[in-house]
Amino acid sequence: MAPTQEQVTAALGTVIDPEIRRPITDLDMVKSIDIAPDGVVRVGIFLTVAGCPLKDTIRRDVTNAVAKLDGVAGVQIELDVMSTEQRKQLQTKLRGDRGPEKEIPFNQPGSLTRVFAVASGKGGVGKSSVTVNLAATMASTGMKVGIVDADIYGHSIPRMLGAAERPTKVEDMIMPPVAHDIKVISVGMFKPEGNTPVVWRGPMLDRALHQFLADVYWGDLDVLLLDLPPGTGDIAISVAQRLPTAEILVVTTPQMAAAEVAERAGSIAAQTHQQIAGVIENMAWLPCPHCDERIAVFGEGGGQTVADALTRTLGARVPLLGQVPIDLRLREGGDEGKPLVLTEPDSPAAAELRKIASGLSKRSTSLKGLQLGLSPNR
Repeated sequence: MAPTQEQVTAALGTVIDPEIRRPITDLDMVKSIDIAPDGVVRVGIFLTVAGCPLKDTIRRDVTNAVAKLDGVAGVQIELDVMSTEQRKQLQTKLRGDRGPEKEIPFNQPGSLTRVFAVASGKGGVGKSSVTVNLAATMASTGMKVGIVDADIYGHSIPRMLGAAERPTKVEDMIMPPVAHDIKVISVGMFKPEGNTPVVWRGPMLDRALHQFLADVYWGDLDVLLLDLPPGTGDIAISVAQRLPTAEILVVTTPQMAAAEVAERAGSIAAQTHQQIAGVIENMAWLPCPHCDERIAVFGEGGGQTVADALTRTLGARVPLLGQVPIDLRLREGGDEGKPLVLTEPDSPAAAELRKIASGLSKRSTSLKGLQLGLSPNR
């Protein structure tokens, strides 16, 4: 006996759009359902745009969902494309009553997304590797996570996450690619083929950051991580202005030369009135392959030195969140787009990164930095 229209509709409700991360039935992507007496089910699906990069994924998921129903003898999929009016309706549905205006959702009253700006004083300390692995850890626990690759000149997040797809545009909304259950956006996804450099000055950098925050459809995130460029330049200032409640994570290595520069990067919080979530010491030591003794390749104590200095500067405790040991597999995973915390979860570096992520996932009960909507009454 062939399935009913209601049964097929319910099965399609289990198909999640791979970009928007909501059921295709909620997004009005189901164009038609036709059930033949012999059990062949024909389903029409609206794609958001022509040439949708994930159309094969949608076709496969719809086929698998419908084929599981009793009485289905075959599944045929017809793909169509939404009209301009349908895309506008979808945009309004996703953005709610706010309509198409471009505002940063993480600044809105009631936003529950915790934003971390991952900073470093200098390059080469593993800031991007830390960002990717923290995000992967949080996503693996069921949290909804996004990454903004704000290191415009030195963007590397797409490679480290294995995010090869280009973003899809729905009207003036950008659908970010998803890798390892993490939504990610980077200027590298918009460049022509090849490793061409980005040659932009301050205003263009600020505009790009605003687009990444306001034009991208992030949905309801638990955590958003921004991988900042090293130092205290234009992007760091723009983040403070665009996301004043973002908490700063300072990444350093143990040697004093790196620690001194990292302290300067963290001290920007005194001028921007942001909070510092803590300091992460990367490449803290190398486990000896023969005796397991810790070898201090880059010295010792830099992370704690930065945390203590920032505590004195800001007048509030800045903790050392963790010390991540050197692990060759961490670098290999970055090159292959496979975060270490997912491929080698029991390694010492992965265990330390999971500990740090767990601590950051706990929302503070403090009211500091929270907009209460109060106004003075004379």
